[in-house]
Amino acid sequence: MLGYAAATLTTASFVPQAWRTFRTKDVSGISLRMYSVFTLGVAVWLAYGIVLGEVPMMIANSSTLVLALAVLVMKLKYGKNAKAGDAAKPRPAAA
Repeated sequence: MLGYAAATLTTASFVPQAWRTFRTKDVSGISLRMYSVFTLGVAVWLAYGIVLGEVPMMIANSSTLVLALAVLVMKLKYGKNAKAGDAAKPRPAAA
């Protein structure tokens, strides 16, 4: 039961970030490097859970992996668009 509780809480913590990012397409506060490493880490935890046959680990990490991948894909997609849009904005003159 403790494993299922931990799995539910940690996985549920990613839902608001994924939903906000999907809704607003604002990825400016998201670190590409951090989410890349985190997503890889979750994939390794999932593999470890599969090796051990631990259902709570498999459920939590597969769910978290989907959410983390979604945020990572949005960062890659919308981050490039934001940079291209920023380049087109005029810069204020130096004082």
